[in-house]
Amino acid sequence: MPVPPGELELTRFPEDARERLRAWDAADEYLLRHLDDGSERAGLLGRVVVLGDRWGALTTSLALTGAHVTQISDSFLGQQATAANLARNGHSLPEVVLASSAEDFGAEFGAGDGAEVPAPIDVLLVRVPKSLALLEDQLWRLRPFVGPGTRIVGTGMVAEIHTSTLQAFERILGPTRTSLAVRKARLIFCEPDPALPRGENPWPLTYQLPDGIGVASGRSVVNYPGTFSADHLDIGTRLFLQHLPNRSDAGRSDAARIVDLGCGNGVVGLAAALASPKASVTFVDESYQALASARATFEASFPPGTHEAEFRAGDGMDGFEPDSVDLVLNNPPFHSHQATTDATAWRMFTGSRAALRRGGELWVVGNRHLGYHLKLKRLFGNCEVVGSNPKFVVLRAVRR
Repeated sequence: MPVPPGELELTRFPEDARERLRAWDAADEYLLRHLDDGSERAGLLGRVVVLGDRWGALTTSLALTGAHVTQISDSFLGQQATAANLARNGHSLPEVVLASSAEDFGAEFGAGDGAEVPAPIDVLLVRVPKSLALLEDQLWRLRPFVGPGTRIVGTGMVAEIHTSTLQAFERILGPTRTSLAVRKARLIFCEPDPALPRGENPWPLTYQLPDGIGVASGRSVVNYPGTFSADHLDIGTRLFLQHLPNRSDAGRSDAARIVDLGCGNGVVGLAAALASPKASVTFVDESYQALASARATFEASFPPGTHEAEFRAGDGMDGFEPDSVDLVLNNPPFHSHQATTDATAWRMFTGSRAALRRGGELWVVGNRHLGYHLKLKRLFGNCEVVGSNPKFVVLRAVRR
């Protein structure tokens, strides 16, 4: 990526020599060119917060200028990419703070040394996320640490910045305007207004699961912003819940290790735990907000200590020992930000096969048109259709 005064070498995570998608785009470049202006550069000597940096392009570039940067990200993969890109470009990671979007911002930016009011952030840079709810939540939570002198600049591609995006900045932080478009990217400029009504952050949301979906019927679901289908049960998950395996069939042990892979709000793993009271369930997602949702959903039905469960931020099945898992339940994503790709699904499937014991099973729900059955047959040598509707299909593959 070209940056003043040279170039950065950047990759996505996990690094793949065949990957054709870049780790930055025109929106990142536009913001960095703007910050290189002399009048803007001075503010970078203070406390800089980068919100939503996708693969670390902004954080890495700013850190190399000597700025003290705190990156707030919802993505485990994005933070791993940031750490790798900092090292790749000769920067020491301890000089940059990597914080998750699910953390208490007060612990990071709260008042220190007995001060009654936290010191404001000097510069807040916002890479506009795909989820408006996630943007609103993080702006609400950062508002106490934004002062009249805080410089706020957002960036995104034109297709990502909507009227509702600008209204969120204006409603929560202050008057907002946009730049002209350059290479289909825009900047957002916001002037903090301390006189704005404080308002209330509506997140997280809670709803009850409908009847007719098996053991999870009527249970509470908790959703933090950024999770998929935040206020209702989506039709793909509904189909999955109606066809989940019954581990008491065919003499299978109830004391099993189950993984809800790409867990989202944790509904599928919750149902597995309800159906198998002696099983241990591990919830895995690369989104910190999703894991917070899964934990809250699980604890709404199982108070802490009443059922064995683990919540793990990670890249698919990385970290699981071979032959250590009995059942993997998976609803794989097929988007990486604005790009459509099956790379994540393929990593999930291959990682699941490696972690499953002989006789262990991978159950997958997905859109019919994605053709997951072909991948599973190629990888496992078998694939069975367990359930379907006009749009989705539930598949079962067994490790032989």
